[in-house]
Amino acid sequence: MKRREFITLVGGAAAAWPLATHAQEPSRVRRVGVLFGTSESETELAPVSAFREAMGKLGWIEGRNLRIDLRFGEGDPARLRAYAKELVRLAPDVIFAGGNIAVRALQQETEVIPIVFVGAGAVAEGNTTVRNLTHPEGNLTGFANKDEAIEGKWVQLIKEMVPRLARVNFVYYDGINPSVVRGEIASVEAAARALSMQVTTTPFHEAAAIEQAIDAFASAQSGGLIINSNVTTHRDSILRSAAKHQLPLISAIKSYTYAGGLMSYGADVPNLHREAASYVDRILRGAKPGDLPVQLPTKYDLVINLRTAKALGVTAPPSLLATADQVIE
Repeated sequence: MKRREFITLVGGAAAAWPLATHAQEPSRVRRVGVLFGTSESETELAPVSAFREAMGKLGWIEGRNLRIDLRFGEGDPARLRAYAKELVRLAPDVIFAGGNIAVRALQQETEVIPIVFVGAGAVAEGNTTVRNLTHPEGNLTGFANKDEAIEGKWVQLIKEMVPRLARVNFVYYDGINPSVVRGEIASVEAAARALSMQVTTTPFHEAAAIEQAIDAFASAQSGGLIINSNVTTHRDSILRSAAKHQLPLISAIKSYTYAGGLMSYGADVPNLHREAASYVDRILRGAKPGDLPVQLPTKYDLVINLRTAKALGVTAPPSLLATADQVIE
C-alpha cells in the first residue's frame, strides 16, 4: 500500500471514531500509565496537557473515571527502566509512552499491557518496534513523529538557509534500534552527497559527551548541526555548545528553535498527543492495539528563529520565509 493511500485510509477511519466512542461512558475508574523519556519541564508538560484535554473531551475525567500515573525519565535509561517496571507492576489498562527510549524500556517489561506511543521515530516496516505499520499485531501501536524521508529534508533546509555550509554533524541518541539509525544516517548522507556536503555522526548518551563532540566538530569551519528527533534531553547543553561555536542548528523539535536554535522542521507534537488520546480511548473501550494502525504525520511545521539567524550572520532566503509556519523575530 502506498503511503498516501495508507494515510487516506487511516484518516477516513479516524473521522468515524468519535461517533462510536461516546456511545457509553464507563462507570469504573480506569488506569493509564504515562512514561516519558524527557524531563518534567514546562515545555514537556504542554504535550501532556494536550493529551489530558483530549481525554477529557472523550469522556475520561481524572478523579471520576480515570486515573493517570505520570513518570518522567529525565533522559536517564536506568530511571526509565525503573519507572517502566513500576508502571507495569501497577497493572494499568493502557500505558501511554513518549519517545523511543521510553517505548524500549516498556517493551522489555511487558508484552501484554497495551502501549500507545507518540514520538517514536524508529517506526518502519520490519523493525523491532512494530512488525507492520498497518497491523502492528502485538501490544504496541501509536503515532510516529516522522517518516523515512525527513532526515534528507533537514539537510536540504539547513543548506538552503545557510548556503556556505560544507559539513553537517548528525547528532542522535545511541539507545535506539541500530538498524533504524543506519537508515537515518543513510538518508542524511544521500541528501548531503547531492549537495556536495560532508557528514559526520555523533551518537551520545551523556551531556558531557555531546559537548566534547560538538567542540571537536567545530574545530573545522563551515559546519552545521542536525539534531535527530530522538534527542529530547540535554537540549540546553547542545544549544550552549552550538552558540559557543556559532553553529547553525536544525532539529525536528520546536523547543530547540524557541530556545535559540536556528530552525526546526517536524511534526506538531502536542497535536500528536491529542490524536493519541483517541487510541487510548478506543483501547479502554475494548479495542486491541494490534488492530490499530501506526499513524505517520501528515503535516510538518517549519519554524525559523530570525534572532539566531542575525547572531549567526545568516540572511534567511525570502522563499524559505514564505513557506515557514512560524518566524521568531
